[in-house]
Amino acid sequence: MVSSDSERQSPPWVSVWLNPRLTIERVLTRYSTRQILLLAGLHFSLTVTAYVIEGELTRALLDWRVLAAVTGGGLIGIAVLFVAALCFTASGWVFRGRATAADLRATLAWGNAPTVIGLAVCFAILAAWWISARIGLPQPPPDLVAILVQVTQAVVGLWSLVTLLLMLSRVQKFGFWRTTSSYALALLIIVFPFFLVRAFLFEPFNTPSGSMAPSLIVGDYFFVSKYAYGYTRYSLPFSLPLFARRILGREPQRGDVVVYRHPRSPSVDFVKRIVGLPGDKIQITEGVVYINGQPVSHAPLGEYVDPETMQRTKRWHENLPNGVSYEVFDAGNSYLDNTEVYSVPPGRYFVIGDNRNMSADSRLPVEQGGGTIPFENLIGRVEAIFFSKDSRAPAGSPPIRFARIGMAVR
Repeated sequence: MVSSDSERQSPPWVSVWLNPRLTIERVLTRYSTRQILLLAGLHFSLTVTAYVIEGELTRALLDWRVLAAVTGGGLIGIAVLFVAALCFTASGWVFRGRATAADLRATLAWGNAPTVIGLAVCFAILAAWWISARIGLPQPPPDLVAILVQVTQAVVGLWSLVTLLLMLSRVQKFGFWRTTSSYALALLIIVFPFFLVRAFLFEPFNTPSGSMAPSLIVGDYFFVSKYAYGYTRYSLPFSLPLFARRILGREPQRGDVVVYRHPRSPSVDFVKRIVGLPGDKIQITEGVVYINGQPVSHAPLGEYVDPETMQRTKRWHENLPNGVSYEVFDAGNSYLDNTEVYSVPPGRYFVIGDNRNMSADSRLPVEQGGGTIPFENLIGRVEAIFFSKDSRAPAGSPPIRFARIGMAVR
């Protein structure tokens, strides 16, 4: 009896580790909605901060823009809590649960309490390691610290899952199987809208190479509109072969930046710019693109100097016949700067990278990843950059390229 009284008097931050069922009962009767929302916001903010650290962005942690993003993460966390509670309410209704939406908001917030505590411990470890390095004290190797932080995150993440399930079973009055089943159904309800958006509206991609620089550079993350040209099997997750032709197809425009699958590499995503439409004749002469015998406007813009390699590259401004303009890199002296005349077959498109000396595109033979691209292989049109990270940023410089976030790609 003494042990039970002691547990009842212990703070929920303590009892949540060993007695989640009792903790949620106390929370529902004693703690305000404001505290629950604060915990949800804190969980999301700490998770965002953990991502920043794990993404090797620690140099930018004191940047006001990153701090603002983390603060905004708290507001997003509160919104996510309400949406998740509605999903868990729906799944609980299917299995005849008894919890209200308010009960489930408290359950979801406090179920993540071990993660919040664990992340706070991880940040304390990193802070101690960073301070010891600044004042000259002995410190463990960075790899050992990283392993310690990762193990801590894994342990508290698993414990949070167990805690959440135990709390869920108590508020819903479920046994083991109904608890796990309702939890799995809630996750499906949460994920399903994102699946629909990704499959039919927008899908995120990233830039792994410099073939589209300067329009897209390494470290850019961008959205591709799946509906721009209609849908093919490559629009679906795992490229499921549910249909052979394009549905609701709309023709691409000259100058569109597209993501596609090459016929010889149908499992790999490529991103290039369309310059040739079906029926066009394309030729590159001394770096200038000719479309149906007419040269594309090709005006010099000076030189670009890579800040890491100090390599100089010539910059040019191109203006296509339909008015689409963009910047390209072309240092010249490449066999791809002078080509034969290519005739674009019906239903296919001629694509080329904006970084002319660093792009494998339609100028090459099919066997080398070149050739024209079938309409059915286009996944969608690149719309905008939503995040950009410079992994080569020098010490003291924020590795997040804030100026590129939100940029439209044209």
